[in-house]
Amino acid sequence: MPPRKTHHTAVVVMPPEALWPPIQAIRARYDRQVRRWMPHINLLYPFRPPEAWPELLEPMAERIRPLLPFTVRLAEIRYFRHPSGRCTLWLAPEPAEALDALQRALLAVAPECDDVRRHRGGFTPHLSIGQAPDATTCVALQRALQQQWEPLTFPVTHVCLIWRHAPPDDVFRVGWEVGLEGIRPVNPPAT
Repeated sequence: MPPRKTHHTAVVVMPPEALWPPIQAIRARYDRQVRRWMPHINLLYPFRPPEAWPELLEPMAERIRPLLPFTVRLAEIRYFRHPSGRCTLWLAPEPAEALDALQRALLAVAPECDDVRRHRGGFTPHLSIGQAPDATTCVALQRALQQQWEPLTFPVTHVCLIWRHAPPDDVFRVGWEVGLEGIRPVNPPAT
């Protein structure tokens, strides 16, 4: 039986908090998940529950250290169209190839956590910034936001293992950072 996965955990890349204000300004207006999720790029989601993390930390570190550091640039706003007609707006992190390699390295440690690869077109690194009810609204919003957007750049030196409780306390928190500086507990969940 494959290991259990949960939507209460993920492995992500996050921009440094100093870069959050312009992202959060958009998300506060357009993203219904702004309270639950910090600005992030999902690499593995859903992920294994926190009690499985101790056995994963070192193998993850070994896999990703050779790929770090690299620099991500958030310059372009794109969107996904969903079968429902709704759309998700997102910042396109570049280079996508570096994030793809990072995701594949993590997937080698937790191969059952391949959900982000199962989308049509495979894994598309993205940082969600909002939703729109239909394609017309989405295209107009994407164009307006793109005209105002100032590109952001940040170094990727680690990934974050994040977790949340069930509602009402369902805000994601960073549990561990894994990367160039080693394995560092930030706010590990009680297991």
